[in-house]
Amino acid sequence: MTVTPTLHRGHVAFAHDLIMAALSFLAAVYLRQGEPWIPGWDATMMAVATAAFTAIAAFAFLSSRMYKGVWRYASVNDLLTLTRGATLTILIFTVLMFLVTRLQDLPRSVPIINWFVLLALLGAPRFLYRSWKDRRRAVRNAAGQSRIPVLLVGAGDEAELFIRATMSPDAEYRAIGLISDGGGRVGRNIHGIDVLGSTAELEAVLTRLRTAGTPPQRLIVTDHRLDGAEVRRLLDEADRLGLPLARIPRLTDLKDGVEDRLTIRPIAVEDLLGRPQTVLDRAGMEALIKGRRVLITGAGGSIGSELVRQVSDWAPERLVLFESCEFNLYSIDLELAARHPGLDRRPVLGDVRDDARVRAAMQEHRPDLVFHAAALKHVPMVEWNPDEGLLTNAIGTRIVADACAAAGVRLMVQISTDKAVNPTNIMGASKRVAEMYAQALDLSGVATRYVTVRFGNVLGSTGSVVPLFQKQLAEGGPLTVTDAEMTRYFMTVREAVELVLQASAFGDAHPDYRGKIFVLDMGEPVRIVDLARQMIRLAGLRPEIDIGIVFTGLRPGEKLFEEIFHGAEPPVATDREGILVATPRSVDVAELAAELAQLEQECRHHRAGDAIARLRRLVPEYAPPR
Repeated sequence: MTVTPTLHRGHVAFAHDLIMAALSFLAAVYLRQGEPWIPGWDATMMAVATAAFTAIAAFAFLSSRMYKGVWRYASVNDLLTLTRGATLTILIFTVLMFLVTRLQDLPRSVPIINWFVLLALLGAPRFLYRSWKDRRRAVRNAAGQSRIPVLLVGAGDEAELFIRATMSPDAEYRAIGLISDGGGRVGRNIHGIDVLGSTAELEAVLTRLRTAGTPPQRLIVTDHRLDGAEVRRLLDEADRLGLPLARIPRLTDLKDGVEDRLTIRPIAVEDLLGRPQTVLDRAGMEALIKGRRVLITGAGGSIGSELVRQVSDWAPERLVLFESCEFNLYSIDLELAARHPGLDRRPVLGDVRDDARVRAAMQEHRPDLVFHAAALKHVPMVEWNPDEGLLTNAIGTRIVADACAAAGVRLMVQISTDKAVNPTNIMGASKRVAEMYAQALDLSGVATRYVTVRFGNVLGSTGSVVPLFQKQLAEGGPLTVTDAEMTRYFMTVREAVELVLQASAFGDAHPDYRGKIFVLDMGEPVRIVDLARQMIRLAGLRPEIDIGIVFTGLRPGEKLFEEIFHGAEPPVATDREGILVATPRSVDVAELAAELAQLEQECRHHRAGDAIARLRRLVPEYAPPR
């Protein structure tokens, strides 16, 4: 069977460049001498020199990998590649001529002129070809009315990538303009698409486009640096103007590689509440975890499972999953096996309220780090079952903390909540007791370090308001809000765990912060009723018209406003972005341990009244609503 060689476009480009190289040498000589030869050289010498120059160019062009790019998408990087190829050609040729002729006949300026001419002959056809293709694309786009016209929010790198993606013949969208956050780029353009105004001028920009007969059908956010407040404002404005709001995926969303088609995604709740990405100390986080044994309590919960994912990415020596719910443990173990099949993982079914089980796990696996995320956190449920909440949140923390000290654990991280500040419910007060015990142990001089990290509501976690609203939306409403003035701090679970790891690394590296509480910067609180309205809009519905909102009144133990700092513990900034430090009152560890021993007996014997009375003495600021 005879195989016919295929003429690749790269071969055509290579042949073109060799012809341009030969012409550039002759043109450089002509520009210098005013005639197409060098005095003292005959026609044979000129032919040999031209052939030598062309052969050197062939070697230099191939060495510079000039044929990996596509002329259709010629860019600055391609220009730099051409420059390398041309420079290498001139340098080798000049050295060769020096060795052969000592440059006696060749004017010194010829190689310099030759460099400029060669670069022009190589680059000009490429960029003329791209301009021609771009003009053809513009004509097709103008005729392609079936494409969805969109207005882009953002005039940066992401917008440029989006516009490039719409250049393909089968693109679904057509960018007709851009608006920038600050308005600093108004009047400029990206690939011929004009920046028409700032985000504050959205209505005026839309009016102009509609008057011109080119109304956009969607508003697409390409700038992922916009904070949650700005995205919420854009959502309100777009809803008022009858324009759907969407976004392009973040690069971090493309977990399975780049998609074949450009996918526009709806604005999610995370976008409404998000803040600009915090700069993380990844080197410190890696140094904390890599090669160490890590145990995570509550490994199947909202925070615990995300801790498992992120900790596993930092290559620990062993990862122990301690969880009381069999299904949650099975689920996270299965996910971890797929995520890191080579990781030494140990699923342990156990309850933090079981002292013997916790100590046995610690002695068997000898962890270096323990992340204590196990807790009962649903405020009304703990309010109705106070002895169970106290037994898990307060006594369970004491059991884990004591077991860490006995097993020689290097660092225990206590996950806390903003509800521990001036608590009005048993869940918050029980977490405050947990904070107090970890803080007291950290100040007691034991070898184990105890770092407490406090933050607010985790978006989408079990029992939180977002899943409740999503369920109510799916059922046709109404959405239930306890009070029109209720506000909460929110953070995505991924961001919360990233900052937990960063605070842990920071606390481990700074022993002078013993006894302190690390508080994650939660940004501005969000009104729950506003969140409800925005989620209704995200579903393509109208608040109070398609879906109602019902105010039900505060539930047991709830308060209108959460706090992340007590009045007596003013926040102090650290040199790590997103992490603050509080210094709450401390207590003697022996006295607190004695009180907790009594509290444990009251809880295990289900004497809830006695347990709550003791809780009031331990946490004087605990003030349940009357």
